[in-house]
Amino acid sequence: MGWMDLFNFGRADVIALHKTWIAFFITFYVWFNMAPLATTIMKETGLTLDQLKILAICNVALTVPMRVVVGMLCDRIGPRKTFCIVMWAMAVPCVWFAFATTYTEMLISRLILSAVGTGFVVGIAMTSLWFKPRDAGFSQGVEAGLGNWGSSLAAITMPILALTIFGSWRWAIATSGFVMFAYGVYYWYAITDGPKGFVRPVSRKAQAIEVSTWGDLVLAILWTIPIWGVLSLLVRMVTKKGYITADMSYILYTVIVVMVLQQVYGLLKVNIPILKKGVPEDDKYRFTQVGTLNASYVVTFGAELAVISMLPMFFQKTFEMTPVMAGLFGSMFALLNFFSRALGGYISDRTPTRKLAHMIYLAGVTAGFVMMSMITSEWPLAMAALVVFICAMFVTGGCGTTYALVPFVKRRITGNVAGYAGAYGNVGAVVYTSAYVTMTDSEFFLLIGGTAAAVFAFCFFFMKEPAGAFAKEYQLSSVDKEMMAGGGH
Repeated sequence: MGWMDLFNFGRADVIALHKTWIAFFITFYVWFNMAPLATTIMKETGLTLDQLKILAICNVALTVPMRVVVGMLCDRIGPRKTFCIVMWAMAVPCVWFAFATTYTEMLISRLILSAVGTGFVVGIAMTSLWFKPRDAGFSQGVEAGLGNWGSSLAAITMPILALTIFGSWRWAIATSGFVMFAYGVYYWYAITDGPKGFVRPVSRKAQAIEVSTWGDLVLAILWTIPIWGVLSLLVRMVTKKGYITADMSYILYTVIVVMVLQQVYGLLKVNIPILKKGVPEDDKYRFTQVGTLNASYVVTFGAELAVISMLPMFFQKTFEMTPVMAGLFGSMFALLNFFSRALGGYISDRTPTRKLAHMIYLAGVTAGFVMMSMITSEWPLAMAALVVFICAMFVTGGCGTTYALVPFVKRRITGNVAGYAGAYGNVGAVVYTSAYVTMTDSEFFLLIGGTAAAVFAFCFFFMKEPAGAFAKEYQLSSVDKEMMAGGGH
């Protein structure tokens, strides 16, 4: 599959790809529908800047753990039903936020709405069902790249809708929720979980990811803890700024600990019976494969999110630019997303080994951020922009090579794996953003470059080239076939 095939509307898989990236696009549009209207909301509601910052934190809080939960749901009931549930359920807090009359209502609705960021995971799971292994990287790169543009279009169009068309920020935000709900209805009838006649492999349980050995169960627990534990950094940040009291923070920390324990219990409950019975050799996989993808997404998508938030200010301070010009230069990461992410997936599909393509991109991420750490005001602006552009190509392309590997860990749990990797992208963003508060720009870029180098080494030693990475069909284990024969669709 190549770029021109995207316009071949006679292909069922291409049609499914377009329907799915539009669904993902709409969820991201809704997710980022508040930020462009920040000043308007403050003016009309009387909110302070600090109160708006709390809303911004709430807007991402539940995205991390819910990506794992939604990934499990994808594997159990299928991405079609899951995507529709996400779009229908998240339309409610979107409209609630739009017409909220108190700050408490705005906080609660925005916190719940943060789960809409899980649309990314569902889109990856759906795309993996429609495309063959040899086209997995490119198709998922296109789906994710175009879907991510939802945030960019929201930034451009929400002010127009609010100020010009509706004359109300409330109706502009509510309308995005109504559109998402309507598209959910359409998506329910417009697509299936894979091509006609295809039977989707189903995971045994929706409570936790399946593992193959007792050692992998320990690794799964260790990799699961940070997904909920990272929320403690957000609580600490909010408490330190005085937005919530110390007593409230202790309550929130307790809730986080309970959720971590619940996830660990789920892993034990699902996997102990499976491991006691024994896992067939052809159904085994190594959890280190999931770990390498998690770590890779930390230094690619996690770094991308963290850098996007500070890059305009970096250009403004370093080269004494106007805010408008700094914003233009700082938008490089976001604008490159579609092309470079799809390119990363395409290269993964066409390189002799998917691991080799991924290692090249991780090396590029490392070198790119080391070079960015050297940028000073004495550099020619064109040279600085070129370095940032090259770094952005590797960072966003690395997202594509990461997800090109996701469907090959284990076919039956692709949603789970996508959920874990997606969650770790947000974990990385939270950790990097928290660290940036106490660092210079140069130190911040070096931090990302250093962690990228560590991930390169981790993947070099522990990532395995997946079997059947360029086959015409995905390899299925005996358990996959048995469960499919039992009626997996």
